[in-house]
Amino acid sequence: MAEKQNIIDAAFVGREFESRMQVEEMHLAMNVGSGDLPVLATPVLVSLMENAAMNCVAPLLPMGYTTVGGHIETSHLAPSKPGAKVSAKAVLTSVSGKKLSFDVEAFEGEKLIGKGTHLRFAVEAATFLAKN
Repeated sequence: MAEKQNIIDAAFVGREFESRMQVEEMHLAMNVGSGDLPVLATPVLVSLMENAAMNCVAPLLPMGYTTVGGHIETSHLAPSKPGAKVSAKAVLTSVSGKKLSFDVEAFEGEKLIGKGTHLRFAVEAATFLAKN
């Protein structure tokens, strides 16, 4: 059986990227439909984590490739109110063919508000979009 070729060099394991946002009305659980309180919605926090992972490897991909989320497992540990500045950090932990694994963490200032793992797959965009 042929060894699968990594889509990006495994030497990039350990690469990090941080995405940032300020919590606004549109990001609140009561406005997203995931709860009824005026705090950062978990789906928005997950989106920020995915964004950090996507951007962590985007510059490393071959022309015409992108990544898509395959699995995320997170804990949302603390609420963030409107106006809070939140960041999410993704660290590439492994590369196996087109499969890219990340550790993700989210912070409000120095306070850890979320953590987990995320799996993304590198795909050729045109081929992926052509699938039914």
